[in-house]
Amino acid sequence: MNHRLLFASAAATLTLGITVALTYPAAAGQAPDPAADAATAAGISPQVLQAMSRDLKLDPAGVRARLADEARAGKADLTLRKSLGTTYGGAWLSADAKTFTVGVTSQAQADKVRAAGATPKLVAHSLAQLDAVKAQLDAVAAKAPKAIPGWYVDVAANQVVVLARTGADAAGFIRSSGVDATAVRIDASTETPVPYIDVIGGNAYYIGSGSRCSVGFSVSGGFVTAGHCGTTGSTTTQPSGTFAGSSFPGNDYAWVRVNSGNTPRGLVNNYAGGTVSVSGSTDAAIGASVCRSGSTTGWHCGTIQARNASVTYSQGTVSGLIRTNVCAEPGDSGGSLIAGNQAQGVTSGGSGNCSSGGTTYFQPVNEILSAYGLTLLTGTGTPPSSPPPGGSGCTGYEFSRNGTLSSGGSAYQPDNSYYQSTASGTHRGCLVGPSGTDFDLYLQKWNGSAWANVAQGATASNAETLTYSGTAGSYRYRVHAYSGGGSYALGFTNP
Repeated sequence: MNHRLLFASAAATLTLGITVALTYPAAAGQAPDPAADAATAAGISPQVLQAMSRDLKLDPAGVRARLADEARAGKADLTLRKSLGTTYGGAWLSADAKTFTVGVTSQAQADKVRAAGATPKLVAHSLAQLDAVKAQLDAVAAKAPKAIPGWYVDVAANQVVVLARTGADAAGFIRSSGVDATAVRIDASTETPVPYIDVIGGNAYYIGSGSRCSVGFSVSGGFVTAGHCGTTGSTTTQPSGTFAGSSFPGNDYAWVRVNSGNTPRGLVNNYAGGTVSVSGSTDAAIGASVCRSGSTTGWHCGTIQARNASVTYSQGTVSGLIRTNVCAEPGDSGGSLIAGNQAQGVTSGGSGNCSSGGTTYFQPVNEILSAYGLTLLTGTGTPPSSPPPGGSGCTGYEFSRNGTLSSGGSAYQPDNSYYQSTASGTHRGCLVGPSGTDFDLYLQKWNGSAWANVAQGATASNAETLTYSGTAGSYRYRVHAYSGGGSYALGFTNP
């Protein structure tokens, strides 16, 4: 009998919670298309290149250069968030994406930032402190005057910004929240955000008697969209389905379970006669370029201005949103926000329009996936970057397990339980997550009253290994999707 891996009952278990270019054969005698060739070379679709050129005022070479700069910044940010710890003050790209700046609360950490290819800036508040200030404002959102359309963290200024039509209302709101006023700035604003809904016509889906919204991203069994588009149990047409979950205000997310005969696909309409493939849901950096697809105004691009923003609609405040300068209009609600080929969020609401410009807020897609336990579909109709059983680079391990996580989620292995080692010896673990994500691996041991981490692989990578020499006892692995989501493979050997 093999005593090396003994599974205990689940009673002791805790469960927690750019684009692939679409190319077509040229017709005989058809002249080459320089824009299409440039897009293919950059790894993006021609429609994305055209929209970014139009809205960001860039030529094809400028689009390629910007996307390369943004990709480097995203990788550096993943590493620095971990290595800087409590001194991390947020990160942002310059308007042209040429400079990537990282705030630090300790000058001693500046060399780490430079080593990652970024520019350090000494700031007074860490990002965690700014998020805590914003959380205090969120806690009293119900008391916010109607003259305050929202608030968000401005990492470049190292402040929390409260938008207000009158300074007196903003000052009173800030005082009532009890926040550190030195960390808050009041900005005059004429924004009057409204949820984008109730426009007739267009290429979209319809709710109830005919109100219209836009599909966000396809998931297994349906699609995600904005919560204000429909309540749980509401029915839809084109495609036909039912809201299986909805949250608004507070959040602005929902998902629709479609009826048989409707086929979810991991694609986004580019409103130029084609589609853009979705390959994952890794968060883009503040300052990164993004494009939005919606059934009223089609395809428009801009940049991310802030994350974790709060906005107050007449129905209440929604928090944790992505703030952008992408335009949108009523009927675009629920539509897709994408960075290259990475899903970012669904359209919530905002101010302005696509004639004069405006501000639009988006509900992050990873939060929706995590809230409902959904799996994002890619352009191939499969979860993003699924590694094979055992995982590439995880050969030679006695046991293997597989699973799927949304960004920020955790799973415990083996099988939502733990294993019992009856002798001292070496524990070895190996984890492989989807390409472009950051998955971490922790080995935990029961100390008699709680699970304690005894070894970890927590670099800014999708692949981790760990080794631990331990005594007999109860052990388990925690797999954590630190950034990005998808399928993972775990290999492990125990004494």
